[in-house]
Amino acid sequence: MTMQRSFIALALVLGMAAPAIAAEGQEQPPKQSWSFSGPVGKFDRAQLQRGFKVYREVCQACHSLSLISFRNLAEPGGPGFSTAQAAAVAAEYKIQDGPNDAGEMFERPGRLADRFPKPFANDNAARAANGGALPPDLSLIAKARTYERGGLWFLLDLVTQYQEQGPDYIDALLQGYTEAPKDFTLPEGTSYNKYFPGHAIGMPAPLSDGQVTYDDGSPQTLAQYSKDVTAFLMWAAEPHMEARKRLGIQVMIFLLIFAGLLYFTKKKVWAAVKEHPELLEGQRAPTEYKGRT
Repeated sequence: MTMQRSFIALALVLGMAAPAIAAEGQEQPPKQSWSFSGPVGKFDRAQLQRGFKVYREVCQACHSLSLISFRNLAEPGGPGFSTAQAAAVAAEYKIQDGPNDAGEMFERPGRLADRFPKPFANDNAARAANGGALPPDLSLIAKARTYERGGLWFLLDLVTQYQEQGPDYIDALLQGYTEAPKDFTLPEGTSYNKYFPGHAIGMPAPLSDGQVTYDDGSPQTLAQYSKDVTAFLMWAAEPHMEARKRLGIQVMIFLLIFAGLLYFTKKKVWAAVKEHPELLEGQRAPTEYKGRT
């Protein structure tokens, strides 16, 4: 009877851990292999540069990247651009500044300290240009979007510390545009996406094969574009991820060494007490042990 209750309890736990998106009838994004996953994972510099190109040529027309500065492109752990290359990228943008001596606002070329400018003057202008939908800022999108894998996968992720559900979702979303089923009523101005909650997404399919030209010979396909820009957005969400992981490993090594020192110190200090239990009763230590602690 007790074992039966245990099985019932386990079934309930796994049932509660089932993916929330499954209840909405949408497909679960497949798990991808990322260079930056795991405790020692690192970004692929070439992939980040390709992803940045996809963002500039496709995504930035509607989506902002307001938490990233041009100088971040040349910082350690980033896409690997030189300071001169980052400055050249910044100079291609027009940044509103001012007021000047005449009290007027003006535009100037971007500088390394500037952040990526927004594509629209305000949210209302963004909605008006996109059929009423507000394109989200992409600075933190890779950490803000996620999904629940559920069941035994949920338990496995706890053990392996898999934290790339956000990139998995973005990559799947970009490739998830299909024709709507016959029994699905698609609202006007939306597209069908099998990975988007509710399936009706206001953004039309942004990527297609051959849309962006790569200079390094990488495949110019939808799948490659999706993975590259997703990796770039993951970097944008965590530009100092590699430094954080290095620090974490250093802390773990320190804690292991510190724990070993504590263990051997404990053995040394309590060796005399172990041989002479009467020391615990407050009795005076034998002459040969005087002065020892």
